[in-house]
Amino acid sequence: MLAAAVAATMLVAALVRPREARAMTPKTAAAAAQTAAEQTVLRTAYRNNDSSGGPGRIVNETMAEAAGSDFTACDEIVYVSGDNVNFRETPAVGDGNVIARLKLGARVQRTGRGTEWSRIIDLETGREGYVVTRYLQGNKVESAGAQTESTSAGSVSDSGASASAGSSASSGSASSIEASVSGTPVALDPGWRYADHSKISSGTAMLYKPASGGNGITVCVNAGHGTRGGSSVKTLCHPDGTPKVTGGTTGAGATSAVAVSSGMTLLDGTDEYKVTLACALKLKEQLLAKGYNVLMIREGDDVQLDNVARTVIANNAADCHIALHWDSTESDKGAYYCKVANVASYKAMEPVASHWQQHDALGEALIAGLRDAGVKIWSGNPLESDLTQISYSTVPSVDIELGDRASSHGDAVMTQLAQGLAAGVDRYFGR
Repeated sequence: MLAAAVAATMLVAALVRPREARAMTPKTAAAAAQTAAEQTVLRTAYRNNDSSGGPGRIVNETMAEAAGSDFTACDEIVYVSGDNVNFRETPAVGDGNVIARLKLGARVQRTGRGTEWSRIIDLETGREGYVVTRYLQGNKVESAGAQTESTSAGSVSDSGASASAGSSASSGSASSIEASVSGTPVALDPGWRYADHSKISSGTAMLYKPASGGNGITVCVNAGHGTRGGSSVKTLCHPDGTPKVTGGTTGAGATSAVAVSSGMTLLDGTDEYKVTLACALKLKEQLLAKGYNVLMIREGDDVQLDNVARTVIANNAADCHIALHWDSTESDKGAYYCKVANVASYKAMEPVASHWQQHDALGEALIAGLRDAGVKIWSGNPLESDLTQISYSTVPSVDIELGDRASSHGDAVMTQLAQGLAAGVDRYFGR
């Protein structure tokens, strides 16, 4: 842990050289990650300052993270999404309270959930204890012999999130992803532009990189909805406080909207937030297989990041931002993207004025990829919209609706959608 603290201090000091690339060795990154997992929030600011499309720079800051002691009772089976994750006697950091280190894919029973920690029972040993919530997920993780480099303290390596590639793609190259893909938590930095407009920001996204052959481009995949309590608070629709120019979940003329809506329920009873997550996980596989870095806004049913926080994180840690949704109609009408509303005042407002053409170009590329993959496209595509995500985006950004309440969302459909979207990303970046 001393090594992690020294590394973090050196990185913070290096911030006086904002455009200088800073390399981090695998061992240094692994040492810093334990602190990120339990003692700190790892602030990762990714900025593509390399005009040739290179990976730009990564700056890490650390700040104290409160453990929190209040737990909401629950009873659910979840899986460990990192390797060598510390399993503790109490929900607090301390070298003396580690019961064991859980392996990637371990099946556990969650009996309580707090802001940062979860109370669990290790089903292999029957022992009760605590782990950091971000290293648990509802979907089964295939360990596939993932290899990570242990820290000098023998604790979580590579952020404790050596993610499985999964095996859900029925065709294409996604099945060949190496199991050593690792993730780094990315939290909202309060110093980032527009960060002060967020009302729910205690959660973290996860940044994944291919094990090899990466192209240096980072795609933010945002599974729509999935923020507990998101409908109970509101954020400004526009960063300058002006009213919305089109209707939607929030009507035209409103100056504030719910921080994150709960979404709708499909006709078969499945909640939209579960459907968007299933598609996001498939898309993650496809993009990693193509060499993209992937910034996952959420990988479970809940992430404490509102729409503003999600957008600001994408602005600073990705090269584009794709939000996945299903429409509330009931006609199985097909996919479409939300085009920037053609209203002069809206297109003149920053940051929309500087980026709306990029947003629309990304949407067109994604629709082309979906169409080529055989996905039904709505005859009314695109739909002009004024959305919080677009109003705050400084990177190419799009809300794409992949179906509606009547649409099928089985495994084969999700794979088809993910393949089409990944092809659209290739098209946008000219790959």
